[in-house]
Amino acid sequence: MFALLLWCILFVMCWPLALAALFFYPIFWLILLPFRIAGIAVHGALALVWAVVMLPARMLSAPFRL
Repeated sequence: MFALLLWCILFVMCWPLALAALFFYPIFWLILLPFRIAGIAVHGALALVWAVVMLPARMLSAPFRL
């Protein structure tokens, strides 16, 4: 909602720039999409490695948990 309000203010102040932003936003989103997917994959792989490394500590502390 806040982004829409900012865009409306930009449209009133400088409508060519607002229309250019409206046109180029999906293009930038598509360009950056592979980097977002790669970041999710790397985050998942690092979480898996962290879980495997921490497994012995979790197994040793399991009987003492309530």
